[in-house]
Amino acid sequence: MPHSATAAQLGRELTRSRPEKNASAWADVLADVPLFAGLSRRHLRKVAGIARIVRFDDGSAIVRAGQDGDSFFVLVEGSVRVSRRGLPSLSLEEGSFFGEMALLDGGPRTATVTAKGPIACLVIGRPRFLKLLRSESAIAVAMVEELARRLRATQAIA
Repeated sequence: MPHSATAAQLGRELTRSRPEKNASAWADVLADVPLFAGLSRRHLRKVAGIARIVRFDDGSAIVRAGQDGDSFFVLVEGSVRVSRRGLPSLSLEEGSFFGEMALLDGGPRTATVTAKGPIACLVIGRPRFLKLLRSESAIAVAMVEELARRLRATQAIA
């Protein structure tokens, strides 16, 4: 899902810095991620504080379908190709994200994501994220509420 141009531009400007040193600015990028929609500004900064920037070269497989997932990615520079079995591949651009289910359940990846050119991602690892949720239960509550809203919306459509 693409996000605001402002968040993508901010992400490009910040990729040369360490996320924990710019948690407030990275919080702006995370604010555009639906999974974190219900979080307060303070909680967005806490999530941003556990993130790191990871760069990938052209053609690198960032995640592979079937492998256990342990990280969530926000694409802050470049674009990727998402390949899913039996479905057409699609492209994600700056401001897009992937791996949210792996962040929550650590289950196997449902797609292979490959860098199209050099890219940079803001990465949140599951172990640090779970530790944060244990210390800041309000983050978990806000995320569960957001997931419930989204689930309810999909059921209302069906």
